[in-house]
Amino acid sequence: MRALFTSTVLCLEAVLLFFLGMTLFGLHRGEPVAPWFAGGFAALALVAVLTCALVRRPVGIAIGWALQAVLVVSGVWESSMLVIGPLFALTWWYAVTKGEQLDRENVRREQEQRAWEQAHPQG
Repeated sequence: MRALFTSTVLCLEAVLLFFLGMTLFGLHRGEPVAPWFAGGFAALALVAVLTCALVRRPVGIAIGWALQAVLVVSGVWESSMLVIGPLFALTWWYAVTKGEQLDRENVRREQEQRAWEQAHPQG
């Protein structure tokens, strides 16, 4: 469940990162930094999508936390991210913690089911 939850958040963040880059590009059009905003945030969107393959490992969760930090810090350039960034970080935290809890519960439920089936053979 953790992999499902965290991958969902990362994919939503990838869309957000891409459009944030396009927004910053438009706001700073004509400045030398504009292409860096577009390319940098597009690259971060790609990182978010590729991180979905790693969320079952600690490195994937660490990269996810780094992306949360980027979203929060991006409020320096776009003030709406001062609200959106922390909300996504909270969503990421929930996906990680609740996903781990559900994974543990599923393992426990499977063990209990096997024990019950051994104690109550059919037939």
